[in-house]
Amino acid sequence: MPDMLADMTSYHCPVDGTRSAITALTWCCPVCRGPWDLDFTPARGVAANALAGRADSLWRYKEFLPLDTSAISLGEGRTPLVPLTDTVSAKLDFLMPTLSFKDRGAVMLGELARRLGPDRVVADSSGNAGTSFAAYCARAGLPCTVYVPEGTSAKKTEQIRAHGSRLVTVPGGREATARAARTAADEPGVFYASHVFNPYFLHGTKTYAYELWEDLGGRLPEALAVPVGNGTLLLGVALAVAELRALGLITARPRLIAVQAEAVSPLAAAFRAGADDLLPVGAADLLRDGEGGADGLLPDDGTVPGGDAGAGGVPGPGGGAGAGGVPGAGGNAAGGAGGVEPATLAEGIAIPRPPRARQILAAVRESGGTFLTVPEDGIREAQRDLAARGLFVETTGVACWAAVRAGGDAVRGEVVVPLCGSGLKTGMAASA
Repeated sequence: MPDMLADMTSYHCPVDGTRSAITALTWCCPVCRGPWDLDFTPARGVAANALAGRADSLWRYKEFLPLDTSAISLGEGRTPLVPLTDTVSAKLDFLMPTLSFKDRGAVMLGELARRLGPDRVVADSSGNAGTSFAAYCARAGLPCTVYVPEGTSAKKTEQIRAHGSRLVTVPGGREATARAARTAADEPGVFYASHVFNPYFLHGTKTYAYELWEDLGGRLPEALAVPVGNGTLLLGVALAVAELRALGLITARPRLIAVQAEAVSPLAAAFRAGADDLLPVGAADLLRDGEGGADGLLPDDGTVPGGDAGAGGVPGPGGGAGAGGVPGAGGNAAGGAGGVEPATLAEGIAIPRPPRARQILAAVRESGGTFLTVPEDGIREAQRDLAARGLFVETTGVACWAAVRAGGDAVRGEVVVPLCGSGLKTGMAASA
């Protein structure tokens, strides 16, 4: 155990500076209950042309990773980049071992769990992260329980069970599922494989951008379109861009185009309102329906009819989300009026109150990017269009193509979209 843990660093809270050892199994900041960040600086002296001959997986970027090797790797990473138009290319992350991009982060968390040796692993997911964690825990020989919301695609739950994980279906939506998993995560000896709260996952997803940097000859495209629910791919990409710039390996910063489904778009609403964090519960609905103040925004005093906000306009205990978007005592974390989570075909990004909302909004703004939202019909059309091009992609995974093919100034120049999950996980979307 000591040798396996020798290269580990420590967690720190970006909000209040609290620190924790990696070995403590403390899944969130004990002060604010928000997500951890990681103390880690990549090694210098590695250029894109120095990578030839290395393992054809994400582990070829070992100098840039907090864990430089894995005993449970399934060869994840190094997915193809193929053109869709003269200016838009797609990275085929649905060709990962478990058929989704989540393998990038799951192998990192799975390896961390293997080294820590917990009694069991707990995860929550709308499906794809759960299948990834189930696979890597099976590879590591660790017992795993995956919590999913009712209505999760049957093929995803079948895959979770196939890998030997215990499946717990939670009544309600994605937020109720997260709360159930976090309750279990507080038990002794449990490693919470949270793709939201544990930063090791982000250090896995950042390899998406490192691969683009290598494949494009030591540069990145002008814009990167990324689907955003909890923001784990977007934040990983932003992390990679910051590291590559700090290392002097790139000079230009790509614009981040964050894509959400219109039906569940709390981050897009906050971005358009000029907010630094999520809007109070119900405010996003006002913005979407055009019932706010001037320009469709909130009233000038920042209030929402029927809503009580605490400091910073975020609902306090009993009224909605606490620190980091985690529900407060007696509160409701859902993004729709009355706490009902709106339905969308893009189930993988249907997250009403993402805990890393502040970081996501800041990353998009710092890049000079923006948020785009797509309607359900746009998702259906994009899935059919990709299938006609030979690419069978699940409904969440086509969201970026739906946004980019709609055009507009936001998607000018060279753009890369990720195709995040295989169509075998959901099938084709039914007609409206």
